[in-house]
Amino acid sequence: MKIGIVGLPNVGKSTMFNSITNAGAECANYPFCTIEPNVGVVPVPDERLDVLTKMYNAQKTTHAIVEFVDIAGLVKGASKGEGLGNKFLAHIREVDAIAQVVRCFENPNIVHVDGSIDPLRDIETINLELIFADIETVDKRLDKSKKMLKADKKYQIEIDCLERIKKHLEDEKPVRTMEFNEDEKEILKEIMFLTAKPIIYICNVSEEQLNNVENDENIIKVKEYAKSENTIAIPLCAKIEEELTGLEENDKKEMLEALGLKESGLDRVIKESYSLLGLMSFLTAGEPEVRAWTIKKGTKAPIAAGKIHSDIQRGFIKAEIVSYYDLIKEGSMIAAREKGLVRSEGKEYIMQEGDIVLFKFNV
Repeated sequence: MKIGIVGLPNVGKSTMFNSITNAGAECANYPFCTIEPNVGVVPVPDERLDVLTKMYNAQKTTHAIVEFVDIAGLVKGASKGEGLGNKFLAHIREVDAIAQVVRCFENPNIVHVDGSIDPLRDIETINLELIFADIETVDKRLDKSKKMLKADKKYQIEIDCLERIKKHLEDEKPVRTMEFNEDEKEILKEIMFLTAKPIIYICNVSEEQLNNVENDENIIKVKEYAKSENTIAIPLCAKIEEELTGLEENDKKEMLEALGLKESGLDRVIKESYSLLGLMSFLTAGEPEVRAWTIKKGTKAPIAAGKIHSDIQRGFIKAEIVSYYDLIKEGSMIAAREKGLVRSEGKEYIMQEGDIVLFKFNV
């Protein structure tokens, strides 16, 4: 699963990407210093794995992961090929969700492509370019569907759906803010609408702003905009995050405490991005390895078993499950079992976040 980091030039995208991945994407005070997308795979922070590793004295700990793609800066006119528009749109089609970095900080030494700081204008610039690209996609698909209608009347449903989407886009609203029935959802699976992708907004702020996020006008505006799209805005200071990534774990905790923060902004971005994709983790634990396995929310036990090995899915008998919190409360699997907290679940069981599982199978 891939999250595309997007934003106008010089908003701090690559600085943030460096902090997330330590991948060393080039940073410079000019547009398009990131031309080919940089890709970094990062672990999803999960304190439960550390606790289980100590409990089982595990030899190995494996986190769930999210893949971040740092995509070249976009400018007005990208949908018509301006700047690196064609590359931008091609790269964004390949990601599953979008993290849009919005500049909320003032710094006269770092030029803004539009000459001033206005986060809502910046959001609108990117979202409109994606909307324009989607309108072009709708028009092409409508032409095809109308031709197919002569041979098969079922295409009328698709035409009605596409015309409703087109009107929504022409009102400058993204596809992700629309409601669809099951038939329409099937149609959308075949069409790669850019504005249908889930999105979160990341407010890149100064250290001073970070101490006053509840009252900062720019941050409030972005949060309200995000709320209108049923998503979230996360304030962070990319420069501070960059400093944090260079520290040992204890030093990092001390710095976060000094800043009055419970966790780094990037840890929250990674966690929220994971959730944004509709993902969750189930856990396996033992002396050889403690591991988080990534599945879609709503996944049934046999499909989850297949994440470990196809043979386990094929020969699935049952799943022995204890919740993480029950296990920690009781202190051991033996104690949890004695209290009746270890359950046997069958093929119809829907996995829950934090389930610790032992799959029984026979092949």
